[in-house]
Amino acid sequence: MKRKATKIVELVIADDSEELTIDAISLVTSPAIEQDFVFFGKENNNLTLAKVDEEKRMLVSPALIPNKQIFRYDPNTDSNYYVYFSKETVRQASELYLKHNNHHKATYQHEDRVSGVLTIESWIKEGDQDKSKLYGFDLPDGTWFVKMKIENDEMWNKIKDGELKGLSIEGYFINKMEKMGKQQFSNEEIREAIKELLSVQKVELALLDDIKSTGEKLDKMFNAAIKVAVDGATKLAKKVDEETKSFNKQRDILSDEIDNFKKRAKAIGVNPNDIPNLKKFEKELKSAVGRSKELSRIAGVIRNVY
Repeated sequence: MKRKATKIVELVIADDSEELTIDAISLVTSPAIEQDFVFFGKENNNLTLAKVDEEKRMLVSPALIPNKQIFRYDPNTDSNYYVYFSKETVRQASELYLKHNNHHKATYQHEDRVSGVLTIESWIKEGDQDKSKLYGFDLPDGTWFVKMKIENDEMWNKIKDGELKGLSIEGYFINKMEKMGKQQFSNEEIREAIKELLSVQKVELALLDDIKSTGEKLDKMFNAAIKVAVDGATKLAKKVDEETKSFNKQRDILSDEIDNFKKRAKAIGVNPNDIPNLKKFEKELKSAVGRSKELSRIAGVIRNVY
């Protein structure tokens, strides 16, 4: 299954390892920057491969191309990713390469150190009139070019045979995000950062005051609403109690009158159950008593809650 690229990482120079930034330049069969060098020989004296005698054994090649995405694979996470160098990083790398006297260091396929390979010229492309055009290169401004003299017979033969096609740098760079995490700040930068944080804090405190004020207003409104509800519920419960008491009195009076009416009916030989209106009246009274009890129960719940 083909792995997918997961991220693009900018590489920068580690401040504590400047001397290792470009430790060597390697002659390789497959350059990471995907640009082949041109070598000078009498068999190929056209514009692309330059017009120099073979005895000079020289080649010109880009060493680093700014913002060129270079494929990498991380075996630890089994993922693909790309790295790139900014124009500024490419420029710094080219300067440090010469500053730390690494122009005479070269390797073969990033493995064996080889002698007789020397960088004799190094420059950064600056504009369309750059001499790299003479060698057939059409690369962006900021590209780092080197001219190398190859006195090593084995390496020169591999170059002529087309086995070695380009250059690849060897050095120590660091993920830009990692460097930012390790960055040391000056006192002035720290003071500015604190000043900014304090100004942000003032804004945040002001917002907190607004939130607190709004919260207090909402609390007052909620408490007022609860008070209205409590007062209303209490009044309702009290009224229910009063109405229930009044109803119970009337119920007792009516119950007594019904009992007396039944007794008188029996005295004259009439069965009370045969009187339609009496049965209807008793049914209505029973229903009213049921509603009264339910209201009393609700009033009791209200009193317990409030």
